[in-house]
Amino acid sequence: MRVAIVTESFLPHVNGVTNSVVRTLEQLQAAGHEALVLAPGDPPSRVHGARVVPLRSVPLPGYAEVRVAVPSTRTVARELAAFAPDVVHLASPFATGRPAVRAAASLDLPTVAVYQTDVAGYAGRYGLGAATDTAWRVVRTIHEQVDLTLAPSLTSARALAAHDVPRVAVWPRGVDTVRFNPLHRDEAWRRRIAPGGEALVGFVGRLAAEKQVEDLAVLQDVPGVRVVVVGDGPQAADLRRALPRAVFLGQVTGDALSRVVASLDVAVQTGPHETFCQSAQEALAAGVPLVAVGAGAVAELVDPSRTGWLYPPGDLAALRDAVADLAGDAAKRRAMGAAGRRQVEGRTWQVVGEQLLSYYATAVAGHRSAAQVG
Repeated sequence: MRVAIVTESFLPHVNGVTNSVVRTLEQLQAAGHEALVLAPGDPPSRVHGARVVPLRSVPLPGYAEVRVAVPSTRTVARELAAFAPDVVHLASPFATGRPAVRAAASLDLPTVAVYQTDVAGYAGRYGLGAATDTAWRVVRTIHEQVDLTLAPSLTSARALAAHDVPRVAVWPRGVDTVRFNPLHRDEAWRRRIAPGGEALVGFVGRLAAEKQVEDLAVLQDVPGVRVVVVGDGPQAADLRRALPRAVFLGQVTGDALSRVVASLDVAVQTGPHETFCQSAQEALAAGVPLVAVGAGAVAELVDPSRTGWLYPPGDLAALRDAVADLAGDAAKRRAMGAAGRRQVEGRTWQVVGEQLLSYYATAVAGHRSAAQVG
């Protein structure tokens, strides 16, 4: 199979969309399929055997390191025609969505769109209430034209259905259970970060307003707790001021990230607008119990009292209590961490890669049927 991926975000910028696309390319290559990537910014020329074509882009206002693609339909159509794919995969389409959908339609190509960013929720979080409805109209306009939309969680699938997006299926994210594994726990590293033997309570993710990392301020004076923040983003400087007692590690990747995640005692996710939350799943794979806001898709990853705790959105006293409960009970942390590891062990990228291939086949068959009816 030949797969063309048009993505809203890609390397060198690292986020959930980028990670999902890179892992998809890895699985396509392993299965012997050919891929092409159309991406914004200044991406590497090849990734996992796939040629990467840069699309015209502009810097995101206030976050210059992130590039937003502004391609023309003609450009996308030219690249797709030259590659002649069996299916076009649209990764988190928004700015790239309309030109990509039009280009694919002009060539009569089957399309699969992966919904991965709650743009409408982000608009509300940034105080752009009027833009929320507009964002949903854009999402609906793009996704109603594709053969199949894949949502990463039941929460996301229900949100799409509530906004009249048709032909939605659930395709979750995979997790690397080798890289994220309790075996990577590093006691020497822990002693350097918490020489007093404090429980390490960590957030891993992008430091942006929609993640609500500032909520961790309620944990700074919990006895026996050291807050660790892993990641970078436009709010980094503000958060360092808001969390003066926290340890900020910046962007961490590769083996170092494996060690950091496995060495936490509790993982915390405070963002209520997640469409999945990959870093939460990685913490569970590493045997770390999770405390998460009971909103958005991250709530689906927590089995309360078994793999962690959920707290009501905005109830920071409940967040504090949940973290204090786990920080003060090592036996409970070990039991919840082991249960979390068991929960995600079967969600490897190979498994979800095979699911994606079956969804590609569904989209191709649906496209052909629609053409025959038309």
